[in-house]
Formats: sequence, C-alpha cells, structure tokens
Amino acid sequence: MAFWACGKKQVEPTKPVTPAPTTFSFNALLVNGLYNGFTYTGLDTKPVIKISFSAPVDHSSVTSSVSLKSKDSTAETFDLAYANHDSTIVITPSGLQYITQYNLNVATSLKSTDKSTLGSSIAVKMTTAIDPSDKFPQISDDALLDLVQKQTFKYFWDFGHPTSGLARERNTSGDVVTTGGSGFGIMAIVAASSRNFVSRADALARMQKIVGFLKNTAQKFHGAFPHWMNGVTGAVVPFSQQDDGADLVETSYLMQGLLTARQYFNGAGADETALRNDINSIWNGVEWDWFRQGGQNVLYWHWSPNYGFAINMPVHGWDEALITYVMAASSTTHAIPKVVYDNGWALNGQIKNGSTYYGVQLPLGPAMGGPLFFAHYSFLGINPNGLSDTYASYDVQNKAHALINYNYCVNDPLNYYGYSAQCWGLTASDIEGGYTASSPTNDVGVIAPTAAISSLPYTPTQSMAALKFFYYKLGDKVWGEYGFYDSFNLSTTWFGNSTLAIDQGPIIDMIENYRSGLLWNLFMSCPEVKTGMKNLGFTGPNL
Repeated sequence: MAFWACGKKQVEPTKPVTPAPTTFSFNALLVNGLYNGFTYTGLDTKPVIKISFSAPVDHSSVTSSVSLKSKDSTAETFDLAYANHDSTIVITPSGLQYITQYNLNVATSLKSTDKSTLGSSIAVKMTTAIDPSDKFPQISDDALLDLVQKQTFKYFWDFGHPTSGLARERNTSGDVVTTGGSGFGIMAIVAASSRNFVSRADALARMQKIVGFLKNTAQKFHGAFPHWMNGVTGAVVPFSQQDDGADLVETSYLMQGLLTARQYFNGAGADETALRNDINSIWNGVEWDWFRQGGQNVLYWHWSPNYGFAINMPVHGWDEALITYVMAASSTTHAIPKVVYDNGWALNGQIKNGSTYYGVQLPLGPAMGGPLFFAHYSFLGINPNGLSDTYASYDVQNKAHALINYNYCVNDPLNYYGYSAQCWGLTASDIEGGYTASSPTNDVGVIAPTAAISSLPYTPTQSMAALKFFYYKLGDKVWGEYGFYDSFNLSTTWFGNSTLAIDQGPIIDMIENYRSGLLWNLFMSCPEVKTGMKNLGFTGPNL
C-alpha cells in the first residue's frame, strides 16, 4: 500500500509598489540680472538673486531650505519674493558688508507645490565689492608720504627690541631679531632723523645701542652674522636645521645699513666719531673672501659651526643679492676679485634675459622678473640711476621689472578679483596659512603693499596710485599701528594682520630715495663702495 502526500504551495502576498519620489529641478540663476555660473565677485551690498525651478515652489518650505551665510558662518537676513507663477525665488539680502565672502545655499528639502523635492542642492558663492568711500580724509601727496614713512617707522622705533635696538623679524617674534631687516631699519632711522621724526641725538643713541650690541654681544662667524638672533643674548636662533651660523646675504643688508649710518653720522664730536669707528670694526671684520669656500669663483650663502658648508647654496644672480657681491668687492680687508662677480653672480652672462613681457623688455633675471624685492633690497643703498656694467643698465632693469609686475596685475590673466591699475604688486609676503615669494609666475592672488610702494623710484605714477588706493580705499582693513599690514587677498577676502621688518623697511627707505635720494647719496658716498663697484666694472655718475 503506498501513501502519497499532497500539499499546497504557499503563495507570498504581493507587496504594494512604492512609487519613486518625484523631484523637480533647478532651471536658471541670475545675480543682478546676469548669469556667471555659481561664483560672483564685486557685488553691491544688496544684490538681487533670482533662482528659477522647473515647478512652482511651496512657500512654506523656502525659509528652512534657503540660507545665506558669511565666510565665518554668520547667518545673514534676507527678503523673499516670488515670480514666474512661484517657480522663481527672488532673494534680496538686507545689507551685506563690503569685501566679504558669502555662501547662498538651497537645500534639497525645498519642495514644490505638488510636494516634489528638489533634485540637487544649489550653492552660490558671492563676494561683495570694495567700499568706494574714503576711509581717511584726503591729504596732499607729500603729507601722505610723510604719514606713511612716519607710521611705518614706528615698527623699527617703538617696536625695536628694547635690549639690542635691532628689528624684530615680525610683529609676533618676541625676542627674535633679524639681521637683514635690521639693516633696512638702520636706514629707516637715518631717514627718520633727516625728516625730524626723531631728533638726531635720539637717533644717535639708538644707533649706539644697535652697534654696541652687534660689536660686543651678537654671535658672528668669520665676521658674518646669522639670519636670526636672540635680541637679548645675541645667540643664533636657527633659521632652519642647518642654517645656524653665518648668513652672508643677510649680513650684506646689515652692512649696507651700517655704512649708510656711518656716512650720515659724520660729526666731529666724540660720540659720532666713536660710532663710525665701531661700525668700521664690524664692517672690516667680515671675511667675505672666506665664503668662496676654498677659493672658488663664487660666494656661498651659509656657513654653520656645526654643519660647515652643508647647505652648499651658491649666491647666483639675478635675485636680491647684488649687494652681497658689491659689499664683498668693497671690503678693505677681505675683498673678492672681479672674476668672482663675473663667474659667481653673473654666471658669465647667463643672468641676461632680453625677452619682452607685456610690451617691456627685461634685461636680467627670470621670466617676467620674479618677485619685486629683487628690485628693492640691494637698491636701498645702490643708486641704479645711470648705473651700468657689462650686463645691464640698472635703472632700465628695475623700471622694466616694476612695469612688468604692474602690467601683469592690470592684465590679471588668472582673473583674481581686485587686481587693477590701482591694486598691484607681487613680492615675497605672508599668504593665508603661509608665506611665498609671489611673482607673475607664482601668483596666488595676494597683493603686498610693499611691492608697489617700494617701487616708487621706478614707477612713480603707478606706485602713487597704488599707495593712495591702499590707504584711502582699503585703509580700514590694511592700515595699522606700524603702517600697512603685510598683504591681502581680495578674491578670498583675506586680510593679513602681520608686519615684517623686510617688508616695512623698504617702504620707508624707497619712499625716501624717491623723495630725496638721501640713502642712495649716503651709501654711494662711501669711498670703499666706489672703489669696489669700479673694480667690478660698474660705471655711473655716482662712482
């Protein structure tokens, strides 16, 4: 007998199908009647933003879905209106701040009248324009130059290190003082004394403090100074791991300043005579020829008591170090011969450029000139007017360099907001989150006031326009206790609040050379400088 089992197959109940959510989409964007993608610059403080969609929007969802915030996430108020049968939202901010970045966002929580949701969010980046009003009363050009020199001088005078008198590296450096920046600051003291910002007696007293510290306290290596020192003890503060000894280029900036001061304090009295003697002791102690590293036909930048010449960085042109070779050739105790200049600095002519950029031919240096401090640091003392040698005419070189930098900013090939005939100048400076040597080939959108202002002797019209713009139009953001802050970026609305000795010094010193030629006249009056430059093959009316 067989038994067969018979069973029923279980049938799963049919699940209800959930309909896919319906969405609607973004159609168009107009800011002040124009479409420019999702980034807008130079806006007024009450721009009208119209965002259109493929369906009418549900008013009740708009307030929670639309947000307007500044770069620091502060929520901004705005008015709402509707157009095109409610398919367009019209957003009008209550009143934005000038030169500020804002982000307008529309979230996917926005709903249409049929309860569809927005398919993708929208983000609009907006930067408001520069406030066109003057931040300070208009004054004469001479009064403005006086004001800029006097205010910037406070960095070296009021903020000078109390023990050594030397210039701090920057406004946050504590006891760290800088050799090159102190050289620039010494020249600023001379200019300030000449203009009666301080008395000659007070300027002499400060110079006695500085020179006494350099002669008796500061660490030296074969007569050369380190890049940074402790302003109390004179001990080296390493610039980097192996850079804990002599810095020949920084030393040359210091000597440029000291020789200028020596020529200025030329009185027959015991104090000024003693100051000159002490400066000569420091100057004559620098063993320039020793930095040829075994008699090579080139100078080397660094030497360390712990690492020797391990950095092994030759000083080649064209850059900021022409003054280093001029000082080395001018030494009465450790001079270098012309072959070191021709081979080491000029690379036997390889420093020549000759190309034309933005309609200006550049005699020397890298493409488009490099950062503008090349035209400043060595020429605080060296007068380029009528000066030439085998390789270039130096007034032509520096004017070309400054004009190329200016023309580049006016053309603004990278479309950075704010660059103009009034807002220009690329050089080494602080940037947001760091430091870089800005130039037309390394442009990150950061303008440094020192670049244009310190070029006054080369581009007086363009530089004066920039100075006025920085002071009158941006003064509420870039003008402080020690003159202009180091740098700013109008594209990102970043404004630095730092001041650096190597940027403040050239502002005072080159304004003075533009106005009176004082520092040029003093430095070029040094008999050993005349001899040294002639030995290198320079010719000119000041030699």
